[in-house]
Order: sequence, then C-alpha cells, then structure tokens
Amino acid sequence: MNLMTINRLTRLIFLAGALCFSNALYAQVKGLIQIRAVQGDDTRSFQEGGLGLYRHDTKSDELILSQGILDFNVDLASSWSAHGVLNANQDPDVGLGFTQAYIKYQPLSNSNYKWHVRVGGFYPLMSLENPDIGWTSPYNYTNSAINSWIGEEVRTVGAEVTIKRPAKRFNSALSFSFVGATFKGNDPAGTLLAWRGFALHDRQTTFNESVKFAPVAALNTYELRWQANQVLPFEEVDGRFGYYAGVHWDYLKKSQFRIYYYNNNGDPTTLNISTGQYAWDTRFTSAAWLYKFNNKTRFIAQVLNGKTEMGANALIDNAFYSHYLMLSHKEGKHRVSVRYDYFKVTDNDTTAFDPNASNGEGLTATWRYQLTNKLQIGVEGSALKSVAKNREPIGFNERISQQQIMLNAQWRF
Repeated sequence: MNLMTINRLTRLIFLAGALCFSNALYAQVKGLIQIRAVQGDDTRSFQEGGLGLYRHDTKSDELILSQGILDFNVDLASSWSAHGVLNANQDPDVGLGFTQAYIKYQPLSNSNYKWHVRVGGFYPLMSLENPDIGWTSPYNYTNSAINSWIGEEVRTVGAEVTIKRPAKRFNSALSFSFVGATFKGNDPAGTLLAWRGFALHDRQTTFNESVKFAPVAALNTYELRWQANQVLPFEEVDGRFGYYAGVHWDYLKKSQFRIYYYNNNGDPTTLNISTGQYAWDTRFTSAAWLYKFNNKTRFIAQVLNGKTEMGANALIDNAFYSHYLMLSHKEGKHRVSVRYDYFKVTDNDTTAFDPNASNGEGLTATWRYQLTNKLQIGVEGSALKSVAKNREPIGFNERISQQQIMLNAQWRF
C-alpha cells in the first residue's frame, strides 16, 4: 500500500467523523491511526484465500494502514447515549464500515445496584485482552487466537442487560456484574473454525464484510455444493434468537475474572442458498483472568471451549478449544508483552470427505514505546506452527510454520 492510499483512507475517516457529528451537541470523538511495515512469509494469507493464519504475507512487505478507527459517544439525553466504532481497512480490500453501533440506556438511581442496557451491534465483553479504543489491545499488536476469532465471527446484534454490584456502594473489596443478552444474526459463526481453523491477527470484521478462506476440496462435493467460499458472519439465516450470559468479578482492581456461556441457537439444517451461508449451532464457554502483580506487571489468561454443528444429521460436528497465557510489563514509557497461544479443532463427525481437524501453537513478543501522549512506536515478532487435515487434499503439506516481524507507528487523536 502506498502513502497516497493511506492518505485517502485517513481523510475518509475524518470525513466520516465530520458527517456523523456535525450536528451533535455533546459528542466525544477519539481515533487511532496505526501504520505498519511487515516482513511476512510466503504462505498466502487466509484473507487472500490462502492457508496462512496471519493477516499479512509477502504481499504486505510495504507500508500498511493496519488500524483506522473512529470511536464516538454521543449524549442523547441524561440517561441515553449512542456509541459507534468506524473502521477503515485496506486488506483484503479498501473499505469502511462499523464494527460496533449501539444505543446505551443507563439510568440514574439511588439504589446500591447499578444497571444499564445496550441495544444494537457490539462485542460481548468476554475479553480482558482488548480494553483499548475500538476493541484493540494495549499489549500485543496481534491478538490471541481466541480474540482473533471473536473479532471475526462473533458480534451481538440484539439487546444486553448488565446489573452491577459496585464495591464502593457496599464498602466491599469485591465488585460483581451479571450480564445477559439475546440476539439475532451470528448464525454462520463456526464456519472459519471448520475450514480454516483458528488464526492470529488483529483484523476485525465490519458489519458489511465477508471473510474468505482457502478453497477446500470438500466444497466441491454434492453435500456442500451450496456453501460459499467465504463467511458472512453476522447474517441471520434461521430466524431464531441466540443468547449469552456472563459474570464479571473484580477484587480491588487487582484481580479480574470473567466467564461467559454463549449459544447462537442455530438450526444447522437451515441454509440461505442465495448467499451460500448455513446456520451453525455454535455454543461455547469463555473464561478470562487478569492479575496485577503490581502497577507495572500483569498476567492475563483466557480459555475458550465449545462445539459447533452444521448440516443435516451432523454433517459437520466439531469441538474447538484454545487458550493463551500473557505476561506484560510496563517500565516508564516502555511496555513489553509476551504471549503463548494454543488452539485446536477436533472433528467428531463421520464425514470422511470433509476433514476439519486442526491444531497449532504460537508465540508473540511485543515492545511498545510511548513517544508522546499521542504517538507510539513498537516492534513485534511472532511465530506459529499449525496442522490442518484439509490442506493435503488441495495439494499442500498439512503442517506449516510461519513467522512475521512488524514495525508499528500509531497516532491517537
């Protein structure tokens, strides 16, 4: 990507912000522009229909707009606000779209308990890795396998209620929150896990996008003739509501724990022939923990365990699992973060022509340096190895190893 394209995308972000908020009286707008140079490997990225599990490959050995984010909050009334996150991307195609857009109702109350409602499109708050602007991470530039997948295929388009027991109100060291939601869309979630497996990247899918994957041999069979060679992750296919429930636990801001159960309640026999998307019956449990040793050093871990099915008579029946362990240390203007990932998809069906089993592990190390309040630079190195049983039928080795190094510069406004 050349500087002219980067400039066009940057201007597009600012223009979109101006149009959105020119008439807003109480709008809080912030943004992030992140540019990177990547030394990738020659395994073509999944974004280009290849087998690579990184966002970038050798085609990315130039300047890239990796994040173009506009994050806004607009106060509509005393208890009502609107929130949106607009993302500009250049890969695999230049585009602009929302990753979140919702209305929040948070009434003023004299009760010791607090509550609020979100209605629209947003992330369930499962991750402790992505608390920064626009669901980005202040630690590694490349997300964990878990949150790479969440950023691709999981989004709430519905309503969520949170009830909180704040520690201060009860003169306690513990805070609790209880979360429940119902939603539509998200029916195809699980598609990428079956035919690509987990990946490591920071590319969030906007509401108007699809995600490609390699043309696996099984899609040429009669049984899967309607399945497209891409996923539209937020499409509504079967007309059914999904749901999730979660608990947040916080001890003195020193130890935080979140656990969620998610079920999209998909009907695996339902298909939208015009878009080539099935409804997948996908459900999982996510547990995340953050522990602060002191003000400088913290440990973060997350575990994801679930199942997904598609097609009549469990044509595809997979279990999936992943975990990561991260250690991050901040010293002055420096932050160093190291993370280990493990991921696995287990093929439980008897459909011999469609092998879905895959597994892998990765190691990612990141250094960030805060030049000013608005400017930051950083370097990241990452390596992964993976195995996927569906690679050999299309003429590739089922085992691949990948490495990448990236230089990043970002500006906040």
